[in-house]
Amino acid sequence: MIKKVDIEAKTLKDAELKAVELLKMPLKYIKLNLIKEKKGILGLGASQTYEAVLEFNLALEGKKYLEAIFQSLDIDVKMEFRSLNEGLEIYYQIQSKENALLIGKDGRTLEAIQTLLKTFLHNFTDEKMLVSLDIGQYKQNRKKQLEILATKVAKDVAFSKVQAVLDPMNSYERRIIHTKLAEWRDVYTESEGEGENRKIIIKPRNK
Repeated sequence: MIKKVDIEAKTLKDAELKAVELLKMPLKYIKLNLIKEKKGILGLGASQTYEAVLEFNLALEGKKYLEAIFQSLDIDVKMEFRSLNEGLEIYYQIQSKENALLIGKDGRTLEAIQTLLKTFLHNFTDEKMLVSLDIGQYKQNRKKQLEILATKVAKDVAFSKVQAVLDPMNSYERRIIHTKLAEWRDVYTESEGEGENRKIIIKPRNK
């Protein structure tokens, strides 16, 4: 649900100030709808109740946020984005001459930018969101590599009956492995470890 709150105030100006304080967002993102008026005696005690609702396009706000980041880095980019599921799934695709710099070693800079983007967009809504950022098709290519790796190692484990431990991966990469092997009959996957050391173990099933 998009954030909203009911506000009782003596004037529209007071309602705007309260809305900004309660929703913790600039007034430009807030729409006030008058829902009830309370008449006072000789003008005293009069008030209005407003419904303050955040109004915005999540995907577009995310695009503006990313553009500001890249502009601060003095990097020109081409950006495409699309949103699904009533705007709660948003996918951004970036291309630039500085792809390697923006991706970083093992995709760490890319993940950091995506984390900033997610944090920014969660200011607008309480709903669970899926926000994905890819640069230079890094994630798309990495997904293919991981699926090939998962298949190869799984076959080895199924044949040898000896478990295999993969290198530490982030949550996105671990999810690719888990998903790829979820329906395999001969092996199953588990994650072990904490933080950056969390890794996947591919284990043989006992028959």
